[in-house]
Amino acid sequence: MIDRDQWQEIGVVLGRNKLRTFLTAFGVFWGILMLVIMMGSGKGLQHGAAAGFGGSVTNSMYIWTQQTSMPYKGFRRGRNINFHNADVEAIRSSVPELDILSPRCQAGGYRGTDNITRGIKTGAFNIYGDYPQYLQVEPMDIIEGRFINYRDIEEKRKVCFIGREVYNTLYEPGEEAIGTYIRAQGINYKVIGVYKSKTDDPNRAEDQEKSIIIPLTTFQQAYNWGDVVGWLAVTAKPDVPVSRVGDKIKALVRQRQSIHPDDEMAFGSWNKEEQFNRMMGLLTGINILSLIVGTLTLLAGAIGVSNIMLVIVKERTKEFGVRRAIGAPPSSIIKQVVLESVVLTVGAGILGIIAGVWLLELVSAGMNAAAEQGGFFRNPGVELPIVLAAFFILVVSGVLAGIIPARKAVEVKPVEALRYE
Repeated sequence: MIDRDQWQEIGVVLGRNKLRTFLTAFGVFWGILMLVIMMGSGKGLQHGAAAGFGGSVTNSMYIWTQQTSMPYKGFRRGRNINFHNADVEAIRSSVPELDILSPRCQAGGYRGTDNITRGIKTGAFNIYGDYPQYLQVEPMDIIEGRFINYRDIEEKRKVCFIGREVYNTLYEPGEEAIGTYIRAQGINYKVIGVYKSKTDDPNRAEDQEKSIIIPLTTFQQAYNWGDVVGWLAVTAKPDVPVSRVGDKIKALVRQRQSIHPDDEMAFGSWNKEEQFNRMMGLLTGINILSLIVGTLTLLAGAIGVSNIMLVIVKERTKEFGVRRAIGAPPSSIIKQVVLESVVLTVGAGILGIIAGVWLLELVSAGMNAAAEQGGFFRNPGVELPIVLAAFFILVVSGVLAGIIPARKAVEVKPVEALRYE
């Protein structure tokens, strides 16, 4: 424990040259401040990247069909293939690792649109045929009404679930949409719900909200698709890579539709899990780099503390000689020097931690006030383990910064220390 006399001695020693003490402490303060800000900013990037996925399930995958690239069982290459309703049922019963399977169709294909009218108002929007499970793959905020359900699927109801951009185009502000009708391809659809996107990316949100969702069975009938399915949205069970599920689905469909087992061009896919993990891996690397740079900056400040303690020890050589001459053990001098180093380092570091956390909170509050909490950077901040780790680094740095000067202090023989001028 540190007694009152030791505290007084630490205060006297560090206060003899206030400018020198301040400049030394500032090096440590700046190092820990940079460490906290860089780690907090890294968290802000991670939060922004996660929010960019709009709450969607990250262990998900989209699979679609293309043309075959290899002949097989008498079939020529370049054959167009499609998923069918029977394929969907076979996949559900044959792939145990599968969690959610939601078949989808889109009018006009990828990025295709259709003209939608309501009275004298019109707009070009995406029309999708979906199952109720799709809401679990791509969550949406339901503003009013409901999503499609299984009775809609079974009865092939002419109902639709519209995005906020569709509502803004076809309706007056504040106008009731539920129960009204919109028209597409000569068919009237009853509006049962309005949604908005969960993503914070304005461009992606606008694109998602320019969509109209109808029951998949209704879509197949209205657009004369028969039992054809456009593509599949799938998710895997916990702790199962969705790529494994995707491979099993492709293998099953190859077998059912006589596609060469090695024909990779017959299917296209987009693995959201891989994209998410790649993004998180990149940001984790940035955080590790920030930790390394911040720690090295802090260590530079600790080296400055060590150099100043060497100067202080040299100035107190005679004092230490007197102590040794009257019987003070070397350990007491080592303890005193190390304590002075730790107090200087930890004191400056705690101020740096406080300043770093305060600045990050100020940035976050400013972004909220300006309604700019979005994009690729949001909610910057540091977690408690990071603060505790920074404090631990401070203590270790203080001890290391004091050990060398302390050893120097006890290496001088008492007689030579008393003669020192």
